[in-house]
Amino acid sequence: MFKYRDEATAKRIVRDLRDMGVRANLMHVCGTHQDTIVRFGLLPMLEEAGIVVHQGPGCPVCVTTSKEIADAVTLARNGVTVTAFGDMMRVPTTAGSLFDAKAEGADVRVVYSIEDAVRMAQEQKDKPLVFVGVGFETTAPSAGVPLARGDAPDNFSLYSCHRYTDAAIRAILDMGENRIDGIIEPGHVAVVTGLDPFREFRDKYRVPQVVAGFEPLDMLMAAYMLCRQIYDGRVDLENEYSRVVKEHGNLKARAVLDEVFEPADRNWRGFPVLRRSAMRIKAKYGQYDAVKVHEDILRLAPEVADEAKGCNCGQVLRGLIESHECPMFAKGCTPAHPIGPCMVSSEGNCSIAYRFRGPLG
Repeated sequence: MFKYRDEATAKRIVRDLRDMGVRANLMHVCGTHQDTIVRFGLLPMLEEAGIVVHQGPGCPVCVTTSKEIADAVTLARNGVTVTAFGDMMRVPTTAGSLFDAKAEGADVRVVYSIEDAVRMAQEQKDKPLVFVGVGFETTAPSAGVPLARGDAPDNFSLYSCHRYTDAAIRAILDMGENRIDGIIEPGHVAVVTGLDPFREFRDKYRVPQVVAGFEPLDMLMAAYMLCRQIYDGRVDLENEYSRVVKEHGNLKARAVLDEVFEPADRNWRGFPVLRRSAMRIKAKYGQYDAVKVHEDILRLAPEVADEAKGCNCGQVLRGLIESHECPMFAKGCTPAHPIGPCMVSSEGNCSIAYRFRGPLG
């Protein structure tokens, strides 16, 4: 809940928004932003002021494709120790999930960092271990550190599902499926990248943007700043999260990304192939690239459907529908029995809607 002072400030921001009279469709690309908006009841407050906020493709587990998960399952079923973050374990595919593979006897483990995976690999040098890395510029630098240092054991490799945030935003704008009057950019990504990746959307696409933090007041202020731009007829890239985000971000983290990864074309869940959207491990670190190290095993991976029958996770990720508009929401698909990743991940729109707004979304 809001603290008393914060609640008074929130009401003042919403009142000022209402008085401004701007009607706007905003989008953010961050699961944590969605959690804050729904958990603290900001959606009805903003809608009362004429502001609609949609979640875009900001859940890293959700945008990871069924093929990538099937690859990880195939590695596990063929004698490779597979490690991943907890949310990845339950994502279903037509070939099963990582937890299904574990139940069958495969060596599948939940880890909290790539350092955990490296340590496990050092402790079992007679067996290969793969870390399935997911996430955007927030998690990718830490995944690249053991590779850049060159101190990971020979039996360790990384299966990179990491992606660049700006590629998804560019795709949303290019596809033109929905009206976007302003974008709330993810503060944790900008901590690493700074403002640089978002300048294109101001200069080329002429879309107002605000980089925002994760407290309720951050989200309300971001909405206010965007509406102020619209009201004034401006198109700017503003930094609401200036207490943490610097103009050019974390230069050391950016250096690791540039050293270890290179852009590659790849599918995202709900999207076609997006150019230069995936972080592929550079050839110089090929001894740590699971795609190359376990090439023979990955050839055995089965074909899988992009989505389970009836699942509309892809449309949710593109901001075309809200979670409760999916026919499977809270019927066949619940957090206990998810059909799609949007109901699995704690950053998924469907999971957030179910947990904080109930079965009616």
